[in-house]
Amino acid sequence: MAYDRELAERLRVMIGDVPGLSEKAMFGGLAFLVGGSMAVAAGNLGGLLLRCDPADTDEHTRSAGVERYEMRGRPMNGWLHVPREAVKDDVDLRRWVAIGLDYAASLPRRD
Repeated sequence: MAYDRELAERLRVMIGDVPGLSEKAMFGGLAFLVGGSMAVAAGNLGGLLLRCDPADTDEHTRSAGVERYEMRGRPMNGWLHVPREAVKDDVDLRRWVAIGLDYAASLPRRD
């Protein structure tokens, strides 16, 4: 499945003015990076691929439909799949995106 271009555009409009933001094709989607670290992406599964503090993964997966993102068949702490239904409105999208932006900004710069 290709990534959701409408969701990518919503992300671009919402966070386009974040300092140090860049875009990159990653994981079959369109990722938005802060300081070279991925924060959030319009994922190839639909919805968001989101970075978070690995220690907060369990807390975030208590939200409806949110799951650990699987890489090579292995669920990963610190990586979330947030389904499209959970980000239908901008308030919810902004809440999830803030988690990814905050975490990426906390990492050492990679660019």
